[in-house]
Amino acid sequence: MTTTPTVTPNVAETVRDMMKEVSGFEYIIQGEDADFTTAELITLPQGRKVEDLTSLRRKAAEFLKPARRSGTAKLADLASLIGWANRFKGSSSVLYANPDMAAPSLTCIADYHEEGPSNASDPAGEPTARHCHHRAIYNFPLSDEWKAWMAIAGGALDKDEMGEFIEANAKDILDPTPPILSLSVSDKNEPWENRLIKTAQQIEGRYGQLAQLLAMSRRFQVYETSDLTVKTNRDTGEAEIQFLNEHKDADGAPLKVPNLIIIAIPVFRNGALYRMPVRFRYRKSGASVKFTLSLYNPEKSFQAAFEEALEQAKAEIELPLFQGVPEASSN
Repeated sequence: MTTTPTVTPNVAETVRDMMKEVSGFEYIIQGEDADFTTAELITLPQGRKVEDLTSLRRKAAEFLKPARRSGTAKLADLASLIGWANRFKGSSSVLYANPDMAAPSLTCIADYHEEGPSNASDPAGEPTARHCHHRAIYNFPLSDEWKAWMAIAGGALDKDEMGEFIEANAKDILDPTPPILSLSVSDKNEPWENRLIKTAQQIEGRYGQLAQLLAMSRRFQVYETSDLTVKTNRDTGEAEIQFLNEHKDADGAPLKVPNLIIIAIPVFRNGALYRMPVRFRYRKSGASVKFTLSLYNPEKSFQAAFEEALEQAKAEIELPLFQGVPEASSN
């Protein structure tokens, strides 16, 4: 009987085989060079731990050239947003307009989703979906004048505060034209004159002049009568001051206080001027008098200025425009 000799492993061979086992790696899935969508998985030592190299491989592939455009440009004016959109727009690009009066903005998404219904069941992926990573946004800068008048709207000012505000912003106040003073609507008037006249008629108002406001802020005194009656002149609006008591001046004559003034201010910085009525009221508070100035229907002027900018953007960019806030970009 022939006995097969036992072969004792060479120590060097044993070490070599052990090192190969603990230090080597094997591919489970190997991505193609030009296919960055394929995962790349390998096994490593420590009990053949599986390591995902997909993100590292894609990062290395984008070292010299990115796989797609991404980032959000923040632009300083509307012309820049228009130029950016025309430079990068494609068949799926869109505009989003946010009409928030406190923070209006216009956004262009160059790589927006393609038009058409969703097909999430496609095993190859949603065919019309895009990353929505390449964007530009223009935040409309509200004018200093708009912010100043909106800041004091509805607040109670004493006569010194009111006077300081009027003097500091006198350039914004327009003296009413003769038709506006007489509240006479006519075909001979300018359209904006008739608009302001109709506003005054709707709220039984009467327009005052800058000189009147300045004089009142410097020398205003109110003496309250004891009979607590209210007298309203619906033709002139002189008593439309919203009080329970009748007030008289130092000579005992009823006060004739205008309750409207006209301002012309831009909504956006360096924008067109918009004429707006401002309601002027006062109330007696103990021994002092409090004044209130508030823009009448400022939303209308804001919307007109915002729509004017959007019309320019739509005409020069020629992209679909949605009002609102776009969905967050995908990861």
